[in-house]
Amino acid sequence: MPRVIIVGCGFLGEAAADFFSADGWDVLGLCARAESAARLSGKPYEVRAMDITREVTTDASWRGADALVHCASSGRGGEEAYRAVYLEGLLNVLTAFQPRRTLFTGSTSVYAQTDGSRVDETSETKPDRATGKILREAEGVALASGGYVARLSGIYGPGRSVLRRKFLAGEAVIEGDGARWINQIHRDDAARAIRHLFTTRTATGIYNVSDNTPATQREVYGWLAEHFHQPLPPAGEPDLDRKRGWTSKRVSNAKLRATGWQPVFPGYRDALASLA
Repeated sequence: MPRVIIVGCGFLGEAAADFFSADGWDVLGLCARAESAARLSGKPYEVRAMDITREVTTDASWRGADALVHCASSGRGGEEAYRAVYLEGLLNVLTAFQPRRTLFTGSTSVYAQTDGSRVDETSETKPDRATGKILREAEGVALASGGYVARLSGIYGPGRSVLRRKFLAGEAVIEGDGARWINQIHRDDAARAIRHLFTTRTATGIYNVSDNTPATQREVYGWLAEHFHQPLPPAGEPDLDRKRGWTSKRVSNAKLRATGWQPVFPGYRDALASLA
């Protein structure tokens, strides 16, 4: 039976672990806190608490696993947390587990374009924030190990959507003319993409994990207004102080789709009814 280690068995990692387990993989899930591991105690696979920002030790049974997925989160931390979790944490688990193949979940925020252009895996990546630069360093570690990098667009899913939450809380603002492009991916589609890359033995490298429908901010809030029968949010100034930088680009998922993956939710509008 193939074995996979899910480093960061949280919002995305739990879904990925469930998909791998359903496919017959032996799964080990790692959580940063004992409370999180306890919450998953009823899963059909083992879940352990482990702080990957420290030296990681493990039993020999999981050393040399077929796959390791690093999808741990820095929470709301800044540069220091990013370096500890994404870069040093990845190095720590690679040293401890020595997997045959690794996947690092990065972010499409490394594309710093602001002109609304279409970007793919060959496009320039020059993030202007330290957090984005650390993600690029971690990508390099994963690629140097002969693994995958899954650059995720803004992730949402059951019970979680930043745009939906802001809209319903009356905190949403259409920035400027609302023409800034937004790229998103449903959590389950992202988890399926991770499983797909391993189970189909797709060539290693970088893959954008995004849905088929980049949309402007005005379009997204228009869909929410239509869905909830409420008015559009008011206009406001652009928030240029985002943690991963202010960008506007259309992320292409053509490379991933060419491998046979297709999102169940082609766009954010298709998923609205399922987010409650």
